[in-house]
Amino acid sequence: MNKRSLALIVTATIFVPALASAQVVEEIIARVNNSIITHSEYVRSKDQLKDEVKQQDAANADKLYAEREKDVLRDLIDQQLLLEKGKDLGINGDTDLIKREDQMRKEMKLDSIEDLEKEATKQGISWEDFKQNMRNQIITQRVIGEEVGQKLALNKDEEQKFYDTHKAEMEQPEYIRLSEILITPKTATPAPAAPADPNAAAAPSAPPADDPAALSAAEAKANEILKQLRDGGKFEELAKKSSDGPSAADGGALGMFKRGQLAKELEDRTFAMKSGEITDVIRVKQGYAILRVDEHQMAGIPPMKDVLPKIQDALYYEKLQPALRAYLTKLREDAYIKYAEGYVDTGASPNQTAPIETSSAKESDAKKLAKKKKKVL
Repeated sequence: MNKRSLALIVTATIFVPALASAQVVEEIIARVNNSIITHSEYVRSKDQLKDEVKQQDAANADKLYAEREKDVLRDLIDQQLLLEKGKDLGINGDTDLIKREDQMRKEMKLDSIEDLEKEATKQGISWEDFKQNMRNQIITQRVIGEEVGQKLALNKDEEQKFYDTHKAEMEQPEYIRLSEILITPKTATPAPAAPADPNAAAAPSAPPADDPAALSAAEAKANEILKQLRDGGKFEELAKKSSDGPSAADGGALGMFKRGQLAKELEDRTFAMKSGEITDVIRVKQGYAILRVDEHQMAGIPPMKDVLPKIQDALYYEKLQPALRAYLTKLREDAYIKYAEGYVDTGASPNQTAPIETSSAKESDAKKLAKKKKKVL
């Protein structure tokens, strides 16, 4: 995970506005049941949207922003309604928050949560706001999953129709996914570090002639590892334990290769193999390698069974958006929402009930506003 993207990680969905510190003139632009949405939150969400569309498609950022800017208030209200529903359902997100923080720490290769907090602070993000944004995202996602996603049904006819309609898009070239265990000769003079490019790591070449003993020892070690693999040893475990390649920490995973991306000798060997098969020990530039074909996808349109999970995901999200919009419309109709003049909620329902203004409601809004102002100052 790129550290530069840390500030955007927990604001990637339409439901989570940025909460960076700011000093602005506060104005209540919407009241949702017992909560308020302020003008400063609205402005920060628009700024966040600008950053998102730039990252998605810098060339068309202005057009994308113009298309989505009108929905900023809708999304803020969506978020508030989902958070309130999460509270009703007893969802607080605390356990998932701890897991999410640890996952981010691992992806960013940080030693501790304290280091993650420092990264957030470096980028001007309040750690408490950072965690609250993640918590909000977790709660809204769980509410959507439980209240909408679990009620969606897919059937075989829909799956078959999607497959038949999108066959041309599914056509793909032949490719393989490889993993590697690399054993380098240990000499008195350290050999140059293996390059990050897996193609270079696997390119055959003549062995160095300066240390035959080291080469012989490396080959013997590679053959011993191959024997362990043939006897049922776990490739990933042996790669992490014994491989000298840069992919060792990932269990030896090298990634995907199409025809023409590997050296001819390696291509001829590996593209003739089936998924799960392992090569003999191969002499390569850095020493001796054992390659495993993790996946071998033939050219053409894959059979439906091979792409069924992707089809189901596509159908799920295709159905989710209208179902979610209908659910949020129902939440609006069961809520009390009031808008400031000049602000439009593009998700509003004609069946919404506008709240009746009372002096106690205005006093409550003033207290909430003061609390929010204290938070951002």
